[in-house]
Amino acid sequence: MSVAKLDSMAHALGERFGGVLRRRESSCGELSFDLDAPDLVNTAALLRGEEEFSFESLIDVCGVDYLGYGQVQWRTEQATGTGFSRAVQPGDAGSGPSAAEGEAPARPRFAAIYHLLSLRHNLRIRLRVFAQGENPPLLPSVTGIWQAADWFEREAFDLFGLVFEDHGDLRRILTDYGFIGHPFRKDFPLSGKVEVRYDESKRRVVYEPVSIEPRTLVPRVIRDDHRYRPELRAEPSVAEEGGEASADG
Repeated sequence: MSVAKLDSMAHALGERFGGVLRRRESSCGELSFDLDAPDLVNTAALLRGEEEFSFESLIDVCGVDYLGYGQVQWRTEQATGTGFSRAVQPGDAGSGPSAAEGEAPARPRFAAIYHLLSLRHNLRIRLRVFAQGENPPLLPSVTGIWQAADWFEREAFDLFGLVFEDHGDLRRILTDYGFIGHPFRKDFPLSGKVEVRYDESKRRVVYEPVSIEPRTLVPRVIRDDHRYRPELRAEPSVAEEGGEASADG
């Protein structure tokens, strides 16, 4: 995709939507924008309906949980307090002010990412919309604009707990009927909340509390290895030298 074509679309979007669409920097050369939840439905309708844009296809809607975003990777007594910064870029604080070093940027916890495709112009754009509130996180539904949003919004509801208002059938779609919680949230335990087994006496499947004890995983210590550092290798034995000599002969 040519840079000129992307810049032309970005300029057209800026002229049409002003401060409603706030462009985000992208290391991949993509057109990415932030958008407030109350403006989502109207903006989405214009992006699809107006010929200048013609984003007829909704490729995906995915949830994001920013819990712990920007914090260091390890928080244990055995591990170092410095490490990965979760790919946070300077000034990337979402809709809120930048936080102090070592703290998560001030932002809403949940967001939804919308990937749009214009077949007419052979262009893609990405919209990020932060949910309003956390219990539950609320977003307007775009099923009235793109029918494909039906599946995607149910998926985001199931995995992240995002509630899409005015969705006609917002039910779980990937997990079991009696599933508790939302498994893609960062505070959801890796071992889950319940375990399932077949009870012979009751002749049915039963749900029980997880018997696995949670534990903190500490990164392994990387030690010097003679296989990768020649100066650590021991002197070759007489037998090895003899074997090499006979092989050369």
